Amino acid sequence: MRLDNITVLDFETSGLDPARDRVIEVAAIRCYGGEIVSQFQTLVRFEGTLAPKITEITGLTSADLVHGMDEETSFRILNRIIGDSIIVAHNALFDLGFLHHALMRFAKRSFSNDFLDTLTIARDRHTYPHNLKDMCDRYGIVLEGAHRSLNDIIACWKLLEKMNEENSVKPYLNRLGYMTKYGVPKWSPKQANLVPVEIKYA
Repeated sequence: MRLDNITVLDFETSGLDPARDRVIEVAAIRCYGGEIVSQFQTLVRFEGTLAPKITEITGLTSADLVHGMDEETSFRILNRIIGDSIIVAHNALFDLGFLHHALMRFAKRSFSNDFLDTLTIARDRHTYPHNLKDMCDRYGIVLEGAHRSLNDIIACWKLLEKMNEENSVKPYLNRLGYMTKYGVPKWSPKQANLVPVEIKYA
């Protein structure tokens, strides 16, 4: 599969619930033919106090977000960058959920783009663990500063390219694996092909 028109994105968020919590950092790269052709990264203004656990994971504090971009502007820019491209993320269900809820709030419509989830591919092809750092280690990709959006998406893009070189990722287009023990997700994109997953251990 030629990866000629993709947008790799990643959000850092104030929590895990896309209906209630908010995005606090956005990063995206639009890629054509193995090159990054545009890039967007911003902190997003957040009204409230971040939980200590979020600061521990991301390194971001409430003070860091005071002068961030307003949420609507950040998503309108992101939506322009995505355009008609294939959306790529590691654990896409998480990021696509936040994208969906933000677009519904600001544009009253969701997205219809095809997508690729590198976590779904990783779980199908490899034994545990499957987080982005471990998968990058498997493929010899350097990931510096994990859990900051821009670092994560560049690593995710490189991971997808390596996976595609190994074996075409085309069969995984719009495929979304979910853990059997947690059941079918409450929300998923309309175009998603939901597939139950049992984690493979060495």
